Amino acid sequence: MTHLLFLFFGAALVNNFVLVRFLGLCPFLGVSNKISSAAGMGLATTFVLLITSMSCYFVNHYVLAYYHLESLELLMDIVVIAVTVQLVEIIIYNLSYELHNALGIYLPLITTNCVVLGLVLLQQSLQFSLSECLAFTTGAGLGFTLVLVIFAAIRERLAISDVPEPFKNTAIALVTAGLLSLAFMGFAGFAGSAA
Repeated sequence: MTHLLFLFFGAALVNNFVLVRFLGLCPFLGVSNKISSAAGMGLATTFVLLITSMSCYFVNHYVLAYYHLESLELLMDIVVIAVTVQLVEIIIYNLSYELHNALGIYLPLITTNCVVLGLVLLQQSLQFSLSECLAFTTGAGLGFTLVLVIFAAIRERLAISDVPEPFKNTAIALVTAGLLSLAFMGFAGFAGSAA
């Protein structure tokens, strides 16, 4: 149980996919103008991560391995990710049309979000069990959501602040992202590298 908690917190804080591994920067910078859209994107990505991680685990271990087709793992992972994202887009469209519009083009871009494929490939290379995959994926998704919401809150505050002209908009966002990354790298001292 302790091992699973280390994996969870390691993926969420110590080895955060956005601020430590630098994956998923497109939605990090693109959808983080408002807290509501950042939270929606984070939760949608977390849902996609959970579904794709579990689906890829079962496909790779029980279908491809059974038929000795391990060379097709990457191709099948991409197909599973694309199908899952389309399902999530349909669900969000039917449940919350406003959130669907707020996320805009970034929702279908979850398919090409390197966090999703990076997570699946990392789990395969570390040869996680099903419970380890679940703990690691949940931590990675919630860590992604946490970072998006924190960054969106900071950007909302910066929008009403008196920022010097050369630092407005993208420049101050990148400086803030760098400082936030440094802050998250500080968690490495607490637990060490969990994954």
